[in-house]
Amino acid sequence: MRTKLKKVSISGYKSISSDSPITLEFGDVNILLGANGVGKSNIISFFRMLNYMMSGTLQKFVALNGSNTSLLYYGPKITHDIVGNMVFSNENWTDYYDFTLSSAAGQKLIITNEKILYYRNEWQASAPRSRQIVSNYEESGLVSSRDSTSRVIRNLLSQCKAFQFHDSSMEGPLRAVSSIDSAQYLYSDGKNLAWFLYFLRDNYHQSYKRIVQYVQMIMPSFQDFYLEPLNNRMSLNWKDINSPNDYVFTSDQLSDGTIRFIALATLLLQPEETMPQMIIIDEPELGLHPYAINQLSEMIKDASIHAQILVSTQSPQLIDCFPAEFVTVVEQDDATKATTARKLDMEALQVWMENYSLSDLWQKNVIGGMPL
Repeated sequence: MRTKLKKVSISGYKSISSDSPITLEFGDVNILLGANGVGKSNIISFFRMLNYMMSGTLQKFVALNGSNTSLLYYGPKITHDIVGNMVFSNENWTDYYDFTLSSAAGQKLIITNEKILYYRNEWQASAPRSRQIVSNYEESGLVSSRDSTSRVIRNLLSQCKAFQFHDSSMEGPLRAVSSIDSAQYLYSDGKNLAWFLYFLRDNYHQSYKRIVQYVQMIMPSFQDFYLEPLNNRMSLNWKDINSPNDYVFTSDQLSDGTIRFIALATLLLQPEETMPQMIIIDEPELGLHPYAINQLSEMIKDASIHAQILVSTQSPQLIDCFPAEFVTVVEQDDATKATTARKLDMEALQVWMENYSLSDLWQKNVIGGMPL
């Protein structure tokens, strides 16, 4: 019985105004479509903040992002609180998690309200029951709360993981030498890509084989990865079908687009046992060949069997691979410059879709989401 994130409401966070909160409704595949600078990445950043909260390191997240000034909509003089509301459900129950982060001295954010609500279908007409979570203000009380509902919500939020594989430079994380202690899950920046592939090869060979097959689709000369530890450290080496048997290529000999695709394939084709419950990816199409974008869409659909997928994109080709109802248009309000988010009006689009693709309508600015 799979529990899913159904709805998220965000207020006061970065480009999202407290006067005009945004609400996102979630299915198995969710696509954020919009221009640069409208707030797509801020929505993804909100989920990163949740990950830090669930590990008891909210103050570290605030410090890494500068201060509360960087996280509150136009800073603490304009916005005092960040408010988040989440709804999770399955066939038998619905759980809610609400929290408020408030501006405090020392450019901090502290937790001034934290509450869970829970509802069981067997209760029928009864209202959800609520429980206030006690925290020390600095960190989430969910981390130490031992009741079953708190544990379920904490685990679900911990499993909403954001990934970004943009840095494919020679010194970047995708090409880095990594250590053995980072093998059993993929890091958000792909720094342990070699070790995680090694782990999959030895423990989930069918998933590993599929990753190799997808890489071969976009790079026909690719034969296999060459993953051999040396002093508990390993690089992402590989072999070419045309090279001598003893010749091994290094990660430096992969193009930017290819190494990004390898990271995406590893993330999306990993087995259900290791896969996060929600996979969040910021602009995965960056640097990919058009053919590779088609393969990316197939991998997203495959991964959505076991996990919910949230993707932000500016790729016309990628959005054409999915039904229009999967798309949320993210824009910036003209007056307030705040982020807005809305689902497409499928009834209004029905006539248009008879003659145009979704990307056509986007580029014609029929559905919005274009630069102002």
